[in-house]
Amino acid sequence: MPLNFSSGRKPLTAFSLASLTDIVLLLLIFFLLTSSFVTQRGIEVNLPDTASATPLEAQYVAVSILPDGSLFVDEIPTTADSLTALLASVKGERDAIAVYADTEAQIGSLAAVAGAAAELNMRVSVATDPSSGTSGE
Repeated sequence: MPLNFSSGRKPLTAFSLASLTDIVLLLLIFFLLTSSFVTQRGIEVNLPDTASATPLEAQYVAVSILPDGSLFVDEIPTTADSLTALLASVKGERDAIAVYADTEAQIGSLAAVAGAAAELNMRVSVATDPSSGTSGE
């Protein structure tokens, strides 16, 4: 005599989407949080390589220095003479400057940025590229 294991109930045809919506919500939160950490700059410079680099804070004024000595403050072109005035106008609540200096840039441009930062009582951080850094080679 064969055993009958069927319960006689109709199979459940409705599928609950609660777990799927939870996963989609978590993915959405993950992508929203990680996308805010991506820094996008409009001025392209070749950053110097270092063995380790500290990440820059979210509250900074971006200053780019090109190899020919051109200065850009938050993508606004400027000169060394008008740098302090432009930094003061775009500063707002930010108290730090991130310097994106090309490897071929002159040290005089960096000194001009540091001098303007000192006048405005702002900290200066120099951006580097940690991906291909060398340690004393």
